[in-house]
Amino acid sequence: MTTDRRVLVHPDKAALAGSVAARFITKIIDVLDDLGEANVCLTGGTMGAAVLEAINSSPARDSVDWNRITFWWGDERYLPVGDPERNDTQSRAALLDHLTLDPAHIKSMPAPGEHPDIEHAARHYEQQLADAANDGGRSPRFDITFLGVGPDGHIASLFPDHAAIHETERAVVAETNSPKPPSQRLTLTLPVINASDRIWLVLAGSDKASALGLALAGANINDVPAAGAEGRRRTVFFVDQEAAAEVPENLIAPSYYWTAADER
Repeated sequence: MTTDRRVLVHPDKAALAGSVAARFITKIIDVLDDLGEANVCLTGGTMGAAVLEAINSSPARDSVDWNRITFWWGDERYLPVGDPERNDTQSRAALLDHLTLDPAHIKSMPAPGEHPDIEHAARHYEQQLADAANDGGRSPRFDITFLGVGPDGHIASLFPDHAAIHETERAVVAETNSPKPPSQRLTLTLPVINASDRIWLVLAGSDKASALGLALAGANINDVPAAGAEGRRRTVFFVDQEAAAEVPENLIAPSYYWTAADER
């Protein structure tokens, strides 16, 4: 990988969520100061929600000018609006519904019934991304993209041995045969994910240790999609002790606190 990859290990899930939340608030304030606006790509899952809950409960939460941030999602379960299993439902409950946000700044992926079928839904989100691009590209600049990692090494809804992991022309694709329910999902493709300035992968638990170790060892992305995550400026794996069990010692940062290098 050409960009700096770091592994920051935390004692447990609570410390992990709190640390990532604090880092996010610090970094997004810097981005807003530098650029005036920001695009953040959210994820689902237990740790994705835990980080947003920690942001919401932080005393520094209101130091962020939230209405200068547009929120997107890296993938979504193709379920009805408001379904508790949808990533955007979980993100809203954890943080977004607690903020005073312009609805236009919340870019949820489509739900069933909003378009003729899931393929049209994928094309619609693809167009939303293109419309927000300021350089004629296919997506806006994501300043921070959050990703979870499954025990099988999947990121977003890019699963091992599935064609979507190799897609390079599309920005959004429909996954209609997910190995974990629900079978139908929408997902950003790897080139769009990797166009992010910063990719923050947040994962916890012993069931993630093997996937993390393989990803950092340079496994084939067809086998371990997480191995293909590469932000343009920085790629950071925020993990707890259990998930770090198979991480090479030389890749673990000496501290999970901020360093000057983290500010890039």
